[in-house]
Amino acid sequence: MNDSLFIKAAFSQKTERPPVWMMRQAGRFMPQYWEIKNKYSFLEMCKTPEIAADVTMLPVDLLGIDAAILFCDILVTGEAMGGDLSFTQGVGPKFANPIKNARDIDNLRVDVMDNLQYVADAIKVIQQRLNGSIPLIGFAGAPFTVMSYLIEGGSSKDFKLTKLFIHNHPDLAHKLLSKIAAVTADYLNLQIAAGVNAVQLFDSWALALCWDDYKEFSHNYNVEIISKLNRKDIPVISFCKGSSVFAPLMAEAKPDVISIDWNADLKDIKHRLPSNIAVQGNLDPHILYADKHVIKDRIHRLFERMRGENGFIFNLGHGIMPDIPFDNVKYAIDVVKEFRY
Repeated sequence: MNDSLFIKAAFSQKTERPPVWMMRQAGRFMPQYWEIKNKYSFLEMCKTPEIAADVTMLPVDLLGIDAAILFCDILVTGEAMGGDLSFTQGVGPKFANPIKNARDIDNLRVDVMDNLQYVADAIKVIQQRLNGSIPLIGFAGAPFTVMSYLIEGGSSKDFKLTKLFIHNHPDLAHKLLSKIAAVTADYLNLQIAAGVNAVQLFDSWALALCWDDYKEFSHNYNVEIISKLNRKDIPVISFCKGSSVFAPLMAEAKPDVISIDWNADLKDIKHRLPSNIAVQGNLDPHILYADKHVIKDRIHRLFERMRGENGFIFNLGHGIMPDIPFDNVKYAIDVVKEFRY
């Protein structure tokens, strides 16, 4: 993997062009994804190694990206710990037994790697299929984000229950976060042992927090997780919605890459980070709805802004939306791959 554009950029080395992958690159915008999804439930897809490998390989085969990312979900750690998880079309994830009190937290298990062995098995199948062609990224949900789902019982617009919990019961919140953090570190190390070439920590809902709460209830646990990773030759990417605000704190956790949302000027963020931390991002995914000349112009505009900067991975500021035209995604990736500094 030393010759991989993605690995080189992740370790802040010079590349002839930015490598490209996209969050949610194996997903609902692909007709081929639906051919599989219509036969199985979402959790069946995650938990059946051959199917997870089939979905992981779709953007490799159809889009020609520079890195694959494991097909799974950030909430499988919460399920392994004892959450009753389900996914409903049009509704999203639900935990039928949300966390409400100290007893619920005490009942959560932390010795759960046997429950997540299917992920390691999927990684081995995927790596056989990739056969060293491009790197495979593993990932996990960060503790605050997983906690928010466990407390809310599903997705939330305002995170009212989660915020009430951390403000009124901070000791219980820390107890819960400590459990999730321990599982998350073990889980990422399980993926590394199984053969992933990089890992990303997704703190999808960090933007719900003010600066002080982010530091106390999110950042400190991300620091703990990253410090425990067996990361030799394995770049670690840190992502959150709100990274344009929280990037200076995120850098203190010593990731190799910080993935930046689309609200920031990427070069400005890069120059405010330590020189050995790469940046990933940060095209607004809504641009992929636009006409192709607009897509090309915006990608080239970003690349010209980042000209001369080592340590830049092209990605979106967040995931691909389900109704973005497949042809537009393919076109964007082709534009990236044709570019040369």
